[in-house]
Amino acid sequence: MNPEQFFSASRLVIVAGKGGVGKTVVAASLARAASKTGRQALLVEVQGRSGIGRLLGGEELTYEDQVLLTDPSGGAVRGRTIRPDDALIDWLNEHGMKRIAKRLVQTGVLEIIATATPGLRDLLVLGKVKHLEREGDADLIVVDAPAAGHAITFLRAARTLYDTARAGPIHNQAKEVLDMLADPARTQVLLVALAEETPINEMIETAYHLEDHVGVKLGPAIVNGCYPLLEGLDGKPPRAPKAMVADLERAAELRRNRVELQEAQLARLADELPVEQIRLPYRFDGDMDADAITILADHVLAGIGDLSLSAGGQDAT
Repeated sequence: MNPEQFFSASRLVIVAGKGGVGKTVVAASLARAASKTGRQALLVEVQGRSGIGRLLGGEELTYEDQVLLTDPSGGAVRGRTIRPDDALIDWLNEHGMKRIAKRLVQTGVLEIIATATPGLRDLLVLGKVKHLEREGDADLIVVDAPAAGHAITFLRAARTLYDTARAGPIHNQAKEVLDMLADPARTQVLLVALAEETPINEMIETAYHLEDHVGVKLGPAIVNGCYPLLEGLDGKPPRAPKAMVADLERAAELRRNRVELQEAQLARLADELPVEQIRLPYRFDGDMDADAITILADHVLAGIGDLSLSAGGQDAT
């Protein structure tokens, strides 16, 4: 698949995965990859201070857009965070209630309402994402969603409140968010995992739950931290000084076992979740920074290039 086609398939990409699988790094790499194709990408953080802005050479994200980087292609990555309080103020301002907006937040009314109305905070955030998607100021919006468990409740919030509030502004907002999530031309979800048993299990479970209970389309599965298949680890004695041979053989055995386990999990994922895979390499060279994200973005683009034409927005059934 041509990367330009992939990044045009949906205006909103929601990246989710179990904690510790590199979800935030993947979200940043995806936005960076889009910018390398000349697109204006908006990276949205919804969980708190994840440091995603610094991954791309910028500052900690705030509620206001900031440019994180530009690409020679003409593309760019902007970033912002969305908090329920700020989203509520925006929503009230848009509906002619500017005078009371800040007072409601400052007096803790939102906290009281949110406690009594499960899912309201998530709906406020998703409502703001929907507003940004409708504005069309970015070619692609990439949302670094909560970890997999919360991601399900995050994306189900609109359905819960749509069914609970049968009329009024909350009902209308929930309906509009549901319409956005259900439209593959507007939204797709990319799930991230490591090639290990527990993360793969959680990816599979999350994928079917999202399709069954949210109705959102799945993009390709992103498998992070994959060890490359190397030549020369076939059991033959290594060429090295005799004193080092035993250590090298043990290292080679560990590497062979790691790759065998990885390939077994990737095969199981392909069997149990029939969506295509993008595999990103394990990085052995330390901390993540803007240069590392740019390298991973190139791997994202290569992985997209290996996808079939139907990969953008797939069914798990």
